[in-house]
Amino acid sequence: MTGDDRLHGAGCRVPEQDWARAIELISSAPEVALACHVSPDGDALGSMLATGMALRVLGKNVVASFGDQRFAVPRLLRFMPGQELLVEPAAYPESPALMVTFDASTVDRLGLLGDSAVKARELVVLDHHPSNTGFGTMGLIDPAAAATAVVAEELIHRLGVAVDRDMAVCLYTGLVTDTGSFRHASTTPAAHAMAGRLIATGLRTDEIARELWDRSPFGYLKVLGAALDRVVLERESAGGLGLVWTYVPRLDRASYGLPYDEVEGMIDVIRRTDEAEVAVVVKEDDEGALQVSTRSKGAVDVARACSALGGGGHSRAAGFTSHLPVEETMAALRGLLSATPEDVRDE
Repeated sequence: MTGDDRLHGAGCRVPEQDWARAIELISSAPEVALACHVSPDGDALGSMLATGMALRVLGKNVVASFGDQRFAVPRLLRFMPGQELLVEPAAYPESPALMVTFDASTVDRLGLLGDSAVKARELVVLDHHPSNTGFGTMGLIDPAAAATAVVAEELIHRLGVAVDRDMAVCLYTGLVTDTGSFRHASTTPAAHAMAGRLIATGLRTDEIARELWDRSPFGYLKVLGAALDRVVLERESAGGLGLVWTYVPRLDRASYGLPYDEVEGMIDVIRRTDEAEVAVVVKEDDEGALQVSTRSKGAVDVARACSALGGGGHSRAAGFTSHLPVEETMAALRGLLSATPEDVRDE
């Protein structure tokens, strides 16, 4: 093993036999279908696009997609290269010979592409969520990785492709978003080392930061203001550690023509509350479903609660979808945030 191999391997803990099988499958496949989870974030879309560009270097026919009813790349992520690989779900292969998924912990998180995943002859799953259900014919899953982008970078390296600037922009976007600009506990020396490798390709970190965090339509400020007006602090919830939460109805967004993906970052404002261990933002999407985002400062495992409600994620950042009214949704979540691990397993 070379020094460079050791550098990469230190950042990703996937068994060698799994790497060998994945490389064999991908290297021998003339066509590869890629998919990431619905409502893709920077890690999901960035990992997929970077891998797609690497596969294109190898001469593969590549299609990539995500299974949203309303297929559109979130505005915040439209700066990323490689989007020419994207096709709408209707144009995605029904029964791929080889399908690779990114940042999805369950088949359900693939939305409209779930059926393709079930019918795929081989399904390779790249992920870093501890709540991953183990779907697929094989997995490259590392719960210790700071982002799925870490696993994707390792895959690209093992395929023998040099990460160029375009791939690096996508991988860096995944890394920096999932580590909260390197503020989260998932930030390790390996994550910083990876960032250094990516920056060395010539990408501009200031430009990426501006696209991700320093831009928003004026309507966002109005919708945020309304969400802050209805914010609730429950000091006795979450086992007495405190819960702060708010709700963003689609009518608020419609008043300003604000797309759903523009409100994703509101949880980072709500979570700053000193008096609450757990923060929650309930967002109504365009179809009327409630998309619930949760954050913990470390003392409460929100992934455990969200998994019990059909979602998943990490101990400090997780989410789920609800088709119940807001108060019933919050009542279900509130009970789980106060429950013991044994209570949750019994449900």
